[in-house]
Amino acid sequence: MSNKNNSLSKLALQKFKKNFWGVFSLSIIACIGLLSVFAYVFAPDASINANQMHLSIHSKSPGFKVEMLTIPSGIESEQNIFSKLSFGENNTDTEIPIASYKVKGDILHYIEYASDGLQGQNKQLELSRFSNSSYKDYIDTRSFIFGTDKYGRDYLSRILIGSRISFFIGFVAVFISLIVGLLMGSIAGYYGGKVDAFIMWIINITWSIPTLLLVIAITLALGKGFWQVFIAVGLTMWVEVARVVRGQIISAKEMQYVTAARALGYNDYRIITKHILPNIFGPLIVISAANFAAAILIESGLSFLGIGAQPPMASWGAMIKDHYSYIILGKPYLALIPGLCIMVLVMAFMLVGNALRDALDVKS
Repeated sequence: MSNKNNSLSKLALQKFKKNFWGVFSLSIIACIGLLSVFAYVFAPDASINANQMHLSIHSKSPGFKVEMLTIPSGIESEQNIFSKLSFGENNTDTEIPIASYKVKGDILHYIEYASDGLQGQNKQLELSRFSNSSYKDYIDTRSFIFGTDKYGRDYLSRILIGSRISFFIGFVAVFISLIVGLLMGSIAGYYGGKVDAFIMWIINITWSIPTLLLVIAITLALGKGFWQVFIAVGLTMWVEVARVVRGQIISAKEMQYVTAARALGYNDYRIITKHILPNIFGPLIVISAANFAAAILIESGLSFLGIGAQPPMASWGAMIKDHYSYIILGKPYLALIPGLCIMVLVMAFMLVGNALRDALDVKS
């Protein structure tokens, strides 16, 4: 049995490798996954939630450059490397966009950057505020590859940090849906009778409620927040898993190897987990890939409605919500960039699901 399974797995892997779009999509998912895990390493603004606001340079076009003056606070951060990689750097310094500067004696004179061509305020700062009076180390030219949002935050950094929610919600939601779906579907399919009828009654009721409405209800019950959305999406996606598992187990429990396992005196738990479930993982893998895409879309919709991740946390759906009015104000890229990111990630998961379906199709 194990040799046969190994040979079938190798055959499926070979078929998957021959599918160009499947492999290409999987590589895109892997790249986005790496970017999301190490988002604070790649993000130009590595502060917590990439939330450094500079209202004087709000809504600037991609490629915008400005000189940035950093005024040290003198407060040393006690964060470790793991904390910085996971949650961002607790930046206590003050950053000021400047139009020009000059030094007279021990005083740094600078003019703050002002949008719309207005004259910024002329301010001065003692050189003793800087380490070793080396002010040049604290003035650099900052490039904003994707421009800035309406609050003057680096848009590329917000996109990178926002990928974490859209990417990881797929894993959490699919994990929750698999646990609940496998449990409910296995019990219903294996035991049948009144147990099956009761579980199918629960499944049909849950299925009849619109997904977005059910997620909103669960989110409101659990409260607004990051993990609440993850749990809510996961609890609405188990129904499809349970239906597929139930159907597969109803067919599999009549097979000869299940009859042989019963004759050997194995208990129901071992028969289900060790003999039946390993043989129905093919359809589950395909459903999981589709559920990844569905979870990303649901989370984006919730964030757009203001129920998902709360500010200042970055989320692609929330970024579209904040900037959709800019589509008619002449800066459509502020809403289109996160929209394209959602589209690419969802499309990648759907193509991987199609490729897995073809590779695991025993008829072909």
